[in-house]
Amino acid sequence: MTNIICIICPKGCNLIVSENGGTIGHSCARGEIYGREERINPVRIVTSTVKISGAVHSRIPVKTKTHIPKHLISDAMRLLDDVELTAPVDEGFTVIADICGTGIPWVTTRGM
Repeated sequence: MTNIICIICPKGCNLIVSENGGTIGHSCARGEIYGREERINPVRIVTSTVKISGAVHSRIPVKTKTHIPKHLISDAMRLLDDVELTAPVDEGFTVIADICGTGIPWVTTRGM
């Protein structure tokens, strides 16, 4: 059994999730789904910045285009260490096309 605080809505229900994903303590269906997914395959959208030259600012914000498995976050962040873009860059520009074999890209979240 794992205790998880649900982050889907402001209630913050205290969930108890079994090893097979059974969830108790939720007050809505979304909490039940969140608890099961968080126990079986936790995922996150990750945000960061990368260097950019020729722009007003020295760094540009980026994010994973969709959720990636939580255990890949450190590896995904390391991929950005040596990235340096050159302005101009549009919002949604693909910085890295494939994060750790997931097929999910790092993209810019603003133009610069």
